[in-house]
Amino acid sequence: MPDLYERDFYSWTQKQADLIREGRLAELDLDNILQELESMGRSDYRTLQSRLTVLFMHLLKWHFQPEKRKQGCSWERTIKEQRKQIGRLLLDCPGLKSKLDAMLPVAYERALEDAHDETDLPVSLFPKQCPWSFQQTVDKNFWPSKS
Repeated sequence: MPDLYERDFYSWTQKQADLIREGRLAELDLDNILQELESMGRSDYRTLQSRLTVLFMHLLKWHFQPEKRKQGCSWERTIKEQRKQIGRLLLDCPGLKSKLDAMLPVAYERALEDAHDETDLPVSLFPKQCPWSFQQTVDKNFWPSKS
């Protein structure tokens, strides 16, 4: 069975499903099933972290470059889309909420680098720590403004 996993992943998945349906649990390729299950969870984690990074980066650009924002601009569309996708992901995978405390600082740090790269603004201009709560960040009515 592990050979089928390496040669034809799709057929391997179908075979595993058939074995479960038939109650032939002793024949399951448990090592590879476990690996795939863990991989699925890591994928959702990475997706959420990536979406948070993009959201933070665009919020930073929105906040620190007010002269470049316009109604309906791509930043606004990106912010709205990331918020929607983050909300959907957390609805589908509520267990990820327990990972937010560890994930947010990493996503924000990456967003700082990306915002610097995209704007050419000095990194020192941006707050070292995220100035917004998670709730603000995903709130569709929250739009940071330069004070």
